Amino acid sequence: MLRGIKLDEKKSMSFKDEIVDFSVPNRVYVPLINANIECECTVKKGRKVRKGSIIGIRKDIDFPILSPVSGTVLGTKKCMYLNGKEVECVVIVNDKNEKVIKKKLVKDITSYTKDEFVELLKKCSVTGMGGGDFPTYLKYQKKLDILIVNAVECEPYITADAMLVKLKSEAILESINAIMKINKIKKCFIAYEKNNKIIEDSFLEYIDNYKNIVLYPVKDMYPMGWGRYVVKSVLGLEYDKYPSEIGVVVNNVSTIFAIYKVLKFQRNITKRIITITGEGFTEPVNVLVKIGTNMSTIIKKLGKYKEEEELKLIAGGPMMGVSLPSDNVVVSSNLGAITIIPDTFDEINDCMSCGRCLNVCPVNICPIFILNNIKDVEKLKKLHPEKCIECGACSYICPSKIGLRDAVKIAKKKVDKK
Repeated sequence: MLRGIKLDEKKSMSFKDEIVDFSVPNRVYVPLINANIECECTVKKGRKVRKGSIIGIRKDIDFPILSPVSGTVLGTKKCMYLNGKEVECVVIVNDKNEKVIKKKLVKDITSYTKDEFVELLKKCSVTGMGGGDFPTYLKYQKKLDILIVNAVECEPYITADAMLVKLKSEAILESINAIMKINKIKKCFIAYEKNNKIIEDSFLEYIDNYKNIVLYPVKDMYPMGWGRYVVKSVLGLEYDKYPSEIGVVVNNVSTIFAIYKVLKFQRNITKRIITITGEGFTEPVNVLVKIGTNMSTIIKKLGKYKEEEELKLIAGGPMMGVSLPSDNVVVSSNLGAITIIPDTFDEINDCMSCGRCLNVCPVNICPIFILNNIKDVEKLKKLHPEKCIECGACSYICPSKIGLRDAVKIAKKKVDKK
């Protein structure tokens, strides 16, 4: 049984017919991090770089960090990443000339071999743009039978993926078709929430041209966008660690579009759509921004914070996102939203033993038991906090307003250290 909750989506406030283009910053701060693993800077101060130049490296898998602009390297600086922590970033003054390493237009994007495809994904530094930042080339190293495109944007407020689909559905379908042919994948399912007419209508305009690509509506429930839920809903299958174990690959819709750019132009993704939204902001909107842009400069140009309330700034959505101390967060490829909402400062009461946190948990653990045993690592091991996907459903449903998600995150770290 798939467990979850029905949320007030609050998506209409940010979804407009057009996006606002802020993709020409004066300088960028490119995070030297991939999938929470620190990377090493490979450029020195004063170095001239082009779009696609290697400026950092993740050494354990030789995975590159690439420049999103052409310009001059100023050095490195600690900046706030989407997890609320400071990470080393390469600072580049943007010359705004958009010079690239090489210019190439590939007419037939289905013409690559599988080995060429995998190598190109690595060379162009494609990662999961839905939040995980996992190097995408690793997902395609095995034999695959089914591709699932995850267009389930189940977090409240966020509409970045829906906006991308509305604007680029034809290119996304072209990318899916190429991925399938190159990897000899038999079938693709585009999973989306069944009430999301924007995504449905955008794809329906072109999908008849692709007989092996199917639109697949899934239940309107949080956290339906979780990879395991998507696979279970679409195929009725489960797996141990990775979908590739059962011949399945799952990619977020934004990642699919990044792959299109790679196949068509053999270039890294240099910008993405970000939703800036919430009741605490005067002008909710989707914006197109360069990787490495400081979000505070964009927010100041767009609108104002509602000063009559204490506000909470979140990188991501209110369920799985991370609270930020300020809006000085730099854009990474896996940052999909900045959500600004009133901080309610709910009064925390004693546990009522209602069991709701257990009933909604998608991984079938008991958050309140984990909280009650937070000091006993041996007991924590038996309660398996490491299974938690940090969806926040337990904290949301708790009538006593207990911060269960934060407690389980602490427990995960304690068990991991042991």
